[in-house]
Amino acid sequence: MSVFAPVPSYSARPKVRASATVPASATVVGIPVGPTGAVPDELGLTRRQLTAAGFDGSVGATLTVPGDKPVRVAVGIGTAPDHVAIRDAAGAFGRATPSHTKVAFVLPAGADAAAAVEGIVLSRYRYDTLRTVGARPTLVDVAIVGADKAAVAHGAVLAAATAMSRDLANSPHSHLNASKLADLAVELSDACGYTVEVFDKAQLQEMGCGGLLGVNQGSIEPPRMVKMVYTPSGEPTGHLTLVGKGIMYDSGGLSLKPGDEVHAQMKNDMSGAAAVMAVFAHLQAAGCPAKVTAYLMCTDNMPSGTAMAMGDVITIRGGTTVEVINTDAEGRLVMSDALVLAAEEGCDAVIDIATLTGAAMRALGNRVGALFANNEALAAQIARAADSSDEPLWRLPLERRYRHELNSPVADMRNLGGANGGAITAALFLEHFVGGLPWAHIDIAGTAQTFADTQWHTAGCSGFGARMLLQVACDFTAPEA
Repeated sequence: MSVFAPVPSYSARPKVRASATVPASATVVGIPVGPTGAVPDELGLTRRQLTAAGFDGSVGATLTVPGDKPVRVAVGIGTAPDHVAIRDAAGAFGRATPSHTKVAFVLPAGADAAAAVEGIVLSRYRYDTLRTVGARPTLVDVAIVGADKAAVAHGAVLAAATAMSRDLANSPHSHLNASKLADLAVELSDACGYTVEVFDKAQLQEMGCGGLLGVNQGSIEPPRMVKMVYTPSGEPTGHLTLVGKGIMYDSGGLSLKPGDEVHAQMKNDMSGAAAVMAVFAHLQAAGCPAKVTAYLMCTDNMPSGTAMAMGDVITIRGGTTVEVINTDAEGRLVMSDALVLAAEEGCDAVIDIATLTGAAMRALGNRVGALFANNEALAAQIARAADSSDEPLWRLPLERRYRHELNSPVADMRNLGGANGGAITAALFLEHFVGGLPWAHIDIAGTAQTFADTQWHTAGCSGFGARMLLQVACDFTAPEA
């Protein structure tokens, strides 16, 4: 069976296009309407009729108008809609038309066409690959009326990246382990224009990657480190390295998680690696002008008679020894090996992304990720991409007055700080391994999971970070110190 099985969105993408008029094939059309001003004639209703029906034109409001093909849907866009409002409005339209497979959306003058595409496509995302009955209709054709062709194409690539990231994170551990993710990276490489190397357990031992190997000790599944390199056709605008946490399932190891709903979600602990894998599958299609290298650090974290124990000391690539205080603080261990490798190879900047700490989720909830950075120019590039993708990040401090909490009496460091400020001490741990390179850490522990269908967000694994990082790569320039 092809390793495409966990990523149905890759092989079943809808046709997305710009169109001058509503295509004859469309069975439904979304017509934008604000809270004031003229109502488009093609809707066939007056403002008084809209108001009487309860439609106020606010962002995300929808009203279906009965009639012949195509069905008309009034879509609220609010006043002076920006890219966030357009994405949300288009998402509401997609969610209001779940049975339609061929849809059209009339773009307001001057609006962000890419955001409209993302809203519609992502609102209709479903992970139905394991259903034997009850699979829901999938989009076949999306036409954005009055849009720029290039902007529509870019939006389609961004949406496809998030859909693929969602597919990977939603795939149960029983269907997607470290080896299968590595196989997927190899299978996609030629078509997607990157080179790939896969490192097995024996090679990781030779390389001294004690973080990844230590976490893997308790698992029957072998670890994999996947290195991917994308090189543009022209002179690169810079060299960016991405590191993704790929804990395919996190039981907590011997520091076993409680048997609750959060534990059941731990197939999503590879959401960082899923986002990076999705970025690499779409760099070529996006026309990325930067060179990009990636490391996916993949293993399970399981309890067994061979599992890493509390109090053990492991040696990270490069020689740093780490006392393991809690085996559930494993993501920073696997990523530390990759950060050392990135520093050894050299690049202009490193960004890691991980479902790393409950502390970040408690501080920021499940709609805002945490950003740490040792370089202002890099942080600014990420902030711009976070804004354009509406994947919000909040900058937290690399407060080095907490660094002493990582001191160990028996090793160079320990893998856990004190009871408070856990997102900060985790970031300080990672910073130790970047060798002074411009670096940023994105903690998506809260944002990796969505708990309800709203606008373009679909319940389940969110794919948070894929569009953001793809945009960072497309706009990347080497940051100044």
